[in-house]
Amino acid sequence: MNAVRKAIESQYHGICTVKEYQSVKDPITHITSKKEVVVLENQPCKLSFEKQTAATNTSAPAVIAQSTKLFVAPEIEIKPGSKIIVTQNSRTTEYSRSGEPAVYTNHQEIMLELFKGYA
Repeated sequence: MNAVRKAIESQYHGICTVKEYQSVKDPITHITSKKEVVVLENQPCKLSFEKQTAATNTSAPAVIAQSTKLFVAPEIEIKPGSKIIVTQNSRTTEYSRSGEPAVYTNHQEIMLELFKGYA
């Protein structure tokens, strides 16, 4: 592992589990049904948060939004629609991938949304 990647990954203080909603065939009944399947577990990662405030010239309060970004190794593939469960700073939160990842040589950045359910 090169020095840059090692430095980036030294900042990973979280772990993530990735689940997909897949068709699974029961070996006994041979009935296929949709179930959550773990496709990646205990992957080191880092969450980054950015608050964005949109001020308006009206009497309504300003709108505050938060962007959540996941930093993870570049070779990891997380499919659209997957559930991403991240534990960092003693908190566990469920997210889904909201956009295409920005893949760099030593890491990738994935924008996340709070998980609301499978599509």
